[in-house]
Amino acid sequence: MPEGPAVPPTPPVPLSALLARADLGLRQLAGPAGPGPVIHWAHASEMADPYPYLLGGELLLTAGVHVPEAEAAGSGSYFDDYVARIVAAGGAALGFGVAPVHDTVPGSLVAACERHRLPLLEVPPRTTFSAVARAVWQLMAQAQHAELRRVAEAQQSLAAAASRPDPVPAVLRQLARRLGGTAVLYGPDRTAIASAGGGPGAEKTKTGPAGTAEPARLGELADVVRPAGAPASATDTDAVAGTHLAAYALGTGQGFVLGVAAPRREPGDHTIASVAAVLLSLLTGEHQSRTGVDRSSALVRLLLGAAPEDVAGLLGAGRWSVVHARPDTGRPDPVAASALGAALGSALVDLGDAVVRVLVPEGREVGPQSGWTLGVSAAVPPREWPDADVRAAHALARARATRTALARAGDRSGLAGLVGSDEAEAHARTLLAPLADSPALTETLRMWLSLHGSWDRTAVALAVHRNTVRQRVARCAALLGTDLDDPDVRMELWFALRRR
Repeated sequence: MPEGPAVPPTPPVPLSALLARADLGLRQLAGPAGPGPVIHWAHASEMADPYPYLLGGELLLTAGVHVPEAEAAGSGSYFDDYVARIVAAGGAALGFGVAPVHDTVPGSLVAACERHRLPLLEVPPRTTFSAVARAVWQLMAQAQHAELRRVAEAQQSLAAAASRPDPVPAVLRQLARRLGGTAVLYGPDRTAIASAGGGPGAEKTKTGPAGTAEPARLGELADVVRPAGAPASATDTDAVAGTHLAAYALGTGQGFVLGVAAPRREPGDHTIASVAAVLLSLLTGEHQSRTGVDRSSALVRLLLGAAPEDVAGLLGAGRWSVVHARPDTGRPDPVAASALGAALGSALVDLGDAVVRVLVPEGREVGPQSGWTLGVSAAVPPREWPDADVRAAHALARARATRTALARAGDRSGLAGLVGSDEAEAHARTLLAPLADSPALTETLRMWLSLHGSWDRTAVALAVHRNTVRQRVARCAALLGTDLDDPDVRMELWFALRRR
């Protein structure tokens, strides 16, 4: 007997929503009704014992082919045993198709489902089992889309709350509203320093600092994630109040914990609470220290027009590396970007559409990060940050093209250091003048040279077809009037492109 249904990670479908589909014409004959029963998928089977074939959470569909004639008349215990096996396997409901085998749903089946509290649906002759299954998938897709939209809206509202003058209470209020429960911030001394929400399970609560009902067992769960080396989060259910509890250790290393209590647990709630935990980590950690104040001052001064070198002292380091990072799967999100910044030892993180940029102070070794591809510039003073940003982007493109976890931009000047900056730049402008009106040709030539003339790797780095690379490089050779197979020519062009 299974411990519980192995349900999929998609939102379940309320049985009432399926019954509301007029095109199906389903009718419930037995079992609990209302908003409670939910189904996770539909499965048709004519096996006399469906137990071995059920995973749990199914709407089992049958036309009664397996029912002996004597049992269809209502004698014996066949239906009682049949329904008991469905319930034992975790089946959510039973749909019985009327015609062509049976003209009506057997009364003994209705009675058995009522005894075992298994919802029983009558499927009319005009409705195929395929139509019922398709309706379940459609409702699941709609529910999943609605859940994704709910999570996205919650993330936006939490980020907006974090920018308010009272960010910590605002984030807690927004989190409690989004989850329909209580959110509590516990300090290192295990006391609740801020809370918000209505407090489910009020009969077993204590009063928080703002008069908010705080579930008593939530503080105990917070202690589970507080010690060093403990899991970052933990969940539990209050057996008395039936409240879902969760605790998240904030990434400040100072013992702060976010506790959440809600009357239900939706699939996207963990993601929403995790975003709130990251925001609260920033608000309760470094931003509350002198370092955080100095960093905020530096950013404000930059926005007001100060030069980077004039504010670099507030950031605590003279030289910085720029890191460009791209996740190996999917697109970066705020939680993943913040986690990457923490792993690299910096809170200066910029989340872009496809790439995360991190400004890392000199002395922090940047190594490969699981699930990310990185391009790293050399450590440079603030006035050279824009150039370092470009070099980090090029290094990331090279890392992706060569399928390596990390690539570093060269920080040695070599022979280039023997030529004055003005002369080198003038030479580069003159040599590359034929390509000046075509950034695509210039970038293709630069990437092609950096990858030793590899067509395939250049195509991967630029996200174009290899034939496009060949055509662009041939066009460059024609415009420049030179032989790109000559190593001396390649060296001179590479020198010019580096200076450019």
